Amino acid sequence: MNNSGRLITLLLIALLFAPAKAQEIIELYNENILKSEFDSTYTKNPGGLITKVISPTIEMYLPTANDSLCPAVIICPGGGYSVIVYEGEGISTAKKMAANGIAAFVLKYRLPGSSSDDNKNLPLKDAQQAIKVVRENASKWNISPVKIGIMGFSAGGHLASTLATHYHSLIDNPENTSLRPDFQILVYPVISMLDSLTHLGSRNQLLGENPSPEDINNFSSELQVDCNTPPAYITHATDDLVVDVDNSIFYFEQLRHHKVPVEMHIYQEGNHGFIFKHETWTDPLFKWMKSSGFLVN
Repeated sequence: MNNSGRLITLLLIALLFAPAKAQEIIELYNENILKSEFDSTYTKNPGGLITKVISPTIEMYLPTANDSLCPAVIICPGGGYSVIVYEGEGISTAKKMAANGIAAFVLKYRLPGSSSDDNKNLPLKDAQQAIKVVRENASKWNISPVKIGIMGFSAGGHLASTLATHYHSLIDNPENTSLRPDFQILVYPVISMLDSLTHLGSRNQLLGENPSPEDINNFSSELQVDCNTPPAYITHATDDLVVDVDNSIFYFEQLRHHKVPVEMHIYQEGNHGFIFKHETWTDPLFKWMKSSGFLVN
């Protein structure tokens, strides 16, 4: 191979493995395009965690090669409903998704306490608005409108499973756009608000220290599963000391009993936040997406 041929090959390799960059940051309710350096709609603590969201957004990462309609996923980072682990669970995951042919949108959602009005439903409303915006712009972004999923980590997994079981509109939706995710991906998720199972910090932040039985039941996703709940991929670690793995197991059982397609991968070790230790944790996820028809080879 001559020098020009080697140069072309190197350039193609560089383009193939080039890190994905956010194309746009979009305000959910106004659909304004923000420049990240001027985005003052949230605050960060010294550790880089988002602690307050004034105006929720989605940050978009599209695959570099996007000739055919691609699937999309809206990513809900965790943080116990008190902070948002935006970079570690959100941006890093979005880049991995985009590199594998999946359009990714990192959701910067309002935390309970951001408003005096309807605190417990604020994150869910933002998740509904996010899927509405993505679905209504699917053709613009070369996304398949029937392959748009929700993904969440820890308390973000609770938000994702809440959307998967509560997709009847709480937002202004004059177009009657479907808010039901086509699939759900849950990573060491909080699922239940029941005393015996919940992550108490997440429940206290979302529902308060003395939630009503109605709220506990309504926000326990394992109790809200029906035959129309979207297909699910769940992963957790047996030795999770923060969110008991039974959250995932109980949800899996309810999905299975309602004949909802579901696949679950449980690691023997990894504790909470194992994605920062197991670099290959997405390998079985991508295999599931392909075998389920959401991701084309």
